[in-house]
Amino acid sequence: MKVLVTGGAGFLGQKLANQLLSRGSLKDSDGAEQKIEQLILVDVVKANDFGDSRVKVIAGDIADPKLIQGLITPEIKSIFHLAAIVSGQAEADFDLGMRINLDAARLLLEACRKAGHKPKIIFTSSVAVYGGALPEMVLDTTALNPQSSYGTQKAICELLLNDFTRKGFVDGRVLRLPTISVRPGVANKAASSFASGIIREPLNGQPSICPVSPDLRIWLLSPLYAIESLITGHDLDSSKLGLNKSINLPGVSVSVGEMIEALHKVASEETVSLISIEPDPKVEAIVRSWPASWDASRAQALGLKSDPNFQSIVEAYIEDELKGKS
Repeated sequence: MKVLVTGGAGFLGQKLANQLLSRGSLKDSDGAEQKIEQLILVDVVKANDFGDSRVKVIAGDIADPKLIQGLITPEIKSIFHLAAIVSGQAEADFDLGMRINLDAARLLLEACRKAGHKPKIIFTSSVAVYGGALPEMVLDTTALNPQSSYGTQKAICELLLNDFTRKGFVDGRVLRLPTISVRPGVANKAASSFASGIIREPLNGQPSICPVSPDLRIWLLSPLYAIESLITGHDLDSSKLGLNKSINLPGVSVSVGEMIEALHKVASEETVSLISIEPDPKVEAIVRSWPASWDASRAQALGLKSDPNFQSIVEAYIEDELKGKS
């Protein structure tokens, strides 16, 4: 089988690609294990091909109809659609967010419909599809009420994917990701970027400004469990999802203050002192509109898992990215 990953040069795209190459196979829509013969990574910049002959790298604009039409052929059996403009950037640049987060997804779905071969599509959504006056316990079926352009774009794509699946054009499933922490590398323009920055930067001996208050709670998942969820979600029997193909992934609910306490348990006082709390009303308003936790019992019943606690997430970052040096 051929597998396509959009956003293949990104952090999650590269980790997913590496895991898929190691695994070597995925389940098709009939539940049969199929060997991955080619893995196509497409992004606006050139992705790492890992020196593997199975990997094909394409640099291009995923909102370009010609590119998408050329990519979606009957040989493409599975698509992981990860490409997106992050929350803060989508809020600041409305046109760019709409073009990449919504228009490109619609082009992708239409290309699949025209190809007529009903590929699997895994669409990564977000806690940002929720907002407003949320119930005490947010469910998979809680009404979508996004309070940002990013959340709105993700919510529209969820509805589209569910309808294209209902019509039999694709075999889709939506995975609503918690905020991913700790991301390596440098800060991006996501409103939730601080959730990695207040851990990553201090552990690398650099100062970090936290733009939200210590009491703010956030729903988190480590990169390791995010990738595991993408693959497990892909391999799920669609019939087990029922009519609602959107799944709230398990995660860890933790306040910013608790995150800093967890860092303190595994690092020095000097490291923690590199964090400065300087609330930014715009960032805080966006993040506070998201659910701080949700009912993940449906996802857990389907075999999806999360980290046991935030300290384990910090320890995993130290082990995997810093090679055990805290």
